[in-house]
Amino acid sequence: MFNLNNKTAIITGGGSGIGKAIAKLFAGQGAEVYILDFDKKGADETAGEIISAGHKANAVQCDVSNQQQVKEIIDTIAKKRGTIHILINNAGVAHVGTVETTNEDDFQRLLNVNVKGVYNCLRAVIPYLKEKGGVILNMSSIASLVGIPDRFAYSMTKGAVVGMTLATARDYISHNIRCNCISPARVHTPFVDGFISKNYAGKEKEMFEKLSKSQPIGRMAQPEEIAFLALYLCSDEASFITGCDYPIDGGFVKLNN
Repeated sequence: MFNLNNKTAIITGGGSGIGKAIAKLFAGQGAEVYILDFDKKGADETAGEIISAGHKANAVQCDVSNQQQVKEIIDTIAKKRGTIHILINNAGVAHVGTVETTNEDDFQRLLNVNVKGVYNCLRAVIPYLKEKGGVILNMSSIASLVGIPDRFAYSMTKGAVVGMTLATARDYISHNIRCNCISPARVHTPFVDGFISKNYAGKEKEMFEKLSKSQPIGRMAQPEEIAFLALYLCSDEASFITGCDYPIDGGFVKLNN
């Protein structure tokens, strides 16, 4: 089950965190993965770990907000591999702030990466997926489902990801293209550690515990747990699933009262 042998999978933001976990798992299941990341060092490290484990991986520096660059990279991958089977739109940036404390530059930065970046990748990949069908998985957030303090711009962009997911699933269902999204709660990634260190110096342990316990299950998710759901949704075993958003949140949405 969950075999990805000979599949070509493009994973944006695959140099760290959730994207890295997805890249490693998909490669282990037989896919040749292309790790697109703005951070070339992170992409190289992820690809190196995969290759050392005996699997297939490629690292490509990419700014997903640059439409021409995205198109050229994806065209090159498709030409080399013959086609593309899976796209994971995982690249994203975060921001802390209300509408009053979010300046125009930050607002535009989040739009460029979290919304335009997804659009750019969809636009470049879909012509190839239309040839034989394929799977798209977008990374949203529980911030698209519930109100979270100080996440004005971030919540806005993740709501847009859900909307793009539904529209894409509807528009291309007759082409045998499935499109779903995942909405995680807090996941323990290097970003979380960096955020806590930057904003709560001297209180890192206390804040980590507080953020962990905001999930009713009592902890943050591990990146690998998100990757397992991604694998299922991108596998043939999920062939009847499209146009769905999957919260993976330790009970955050339904059990927080």
